[in-house]
Amino acid sequence: MRQYSPDFTPPWKKQQAAPEVAADVDLVVEEVTTGFCGAVVRCEKTAQGPTVTLEDRFGKHRVFPMDPRGFLLEGRVVTLVRPVSAAAPVRPTRTASGSVAVPGARARVARAGRIYVEGRHDAELVERVWGDDLRIEGVVVEYLEGVDDLPAIVAEFAPGPDARLGVLVDHLVPGSKESRIAAQVTGEHALVVGHPYIDVWEAVKPSAVGIRAWPRVPRGQDWKTGVCRALGWPENTGAAWQHILSRVHSYRDLEPELLGRVEELIDFVTLPADLS
Repeated sequence: MRQYSPDFTPPWKKQQAAPEVAADVDLVVEEVTTGFCGAVVRCEKTAQGPTVTLEDRFGKHRVFPMDPRGFLLEGRVVTLVRPVSAAAPVRPTRTASGSVAVPGARARVARAGRIYVEGRHDAELVERVWGDDLRIEGVVVEYLEGVDDLPAIVAEFAPGPDARLGVLVDHLVPGSKESRIAAQVTGEHALVVGHPYIDVWEAVKPSAVGIRAWPRVPRGQDWKTGVCRALGWPENTGAAWQHILSRVHSYRDLEPELLGRVEELIDFVTLPADLS
């Protein structure tokens, strides 16, 4: 007699097995039910089953069960499994900026000096890559809404030997409005630097985002919206930025034109007064 399987579920309704991926430290994944995106901090074995702790770009930790098909990795559903070395959690030896990591180090009391960053996306990118370094150095990053506000901010801040001011602006090229304003406020204790890109999105390497190149957007058109259209992304620039930011894991995912400028600002603000 012909034997039949007791499972009458049509094949097209059955879930396909998801690939298993070791939950190594610093692996960035997204939990499917909550949308929480973060880097793996550690895995633990509990009475209810294995769990993974994720840390988002703001330093927030959340613990999730390592359920089958429970996470997204670069847009693909995966099943996280404990790595072979999960019995003893391993901390990264380098920060996202490439500096030597200092496990357990407390944030330093904030310096009087500050770094201002033009644009919310720029500030989020700086935090993602240099956040650990900035906390150890005690450098606070402030959000600069627009470069037109810079002269008033510098005048109110009144930079000095023990309170230097560093500023990162977009599209700082010769002859631009940004360059003229930067020249007005730059001095012995105030430094304004910038990258050449129209928007900080371009400072993320195309290979990190999974595209061949950043598209050219005609003048007069909103650049971010034009990029979304050219790449076939939904015209939701906030969601597009979160997608881009999730692909940035370290300084290797950024262009040198941005890396050098941020490092220059950190060095400037943290320079001891007697060495200036």
